[in-house]
Amino acid sequence: MSHGLVEIRPYRSIFITAQGTEMAARSRDRHELVVRFLLALGVPTRIAEMDAEGVEHHLSEETLDAMRTFARANS
Repeated sequence: MSHGLVEIRPYRSIFITAQGTEMAARSRDRHELVVRFLLALGVPTRIAEMDAEGVEHHLSEETLDAMRTFARANS
């Protein structure tokens, strides 16, 4: 079941769809935002990267917006 994110062709590779590419970009952007926020708080880079891996999946858009505002003001 690909949910429209990948295209599977017999005897060929798996190809990411435009929808899959958009989802990957949103995920990357969320991760980078959480890392920037944690860095602005003074968290060491290695720890910020590790912590962002879990945190990014559980945050609302409202919280992400607040983190974005904070990170911009404090970077």
